[in-house]
Amino acid sequence: MSAELCEQIKQAVQTALPDAEVAVTGGGGHFSLKVISSAFEGKGLLAKQRLVYGALTELMAGEHAPVHAIDSLKTLVPE
Repeated sequence: MSAELCEQIKQAVQTALPDAEVAVTGGGGHFSLKVISSAFEGKGLLAKQRLVYGALTELMAGEHAPVHAIDSLKTLVPE
């Protein structure tokens, strides 16, 4: 289930940020993400994180949500 859920997380972020390169690791409801997107250009850290968390709302909502926490979130602009 963990690999499948990692893919769901990746797809959710790429749906919200179509140009994003997304790396997801973790399991057991706790995940780490590295997201590279031009959508982050000119934005502060909080605004970048809101874009990613907004994409994950459905996976993190409710009492039985498959994603409990994002332990590490790196948001980068492409070089």
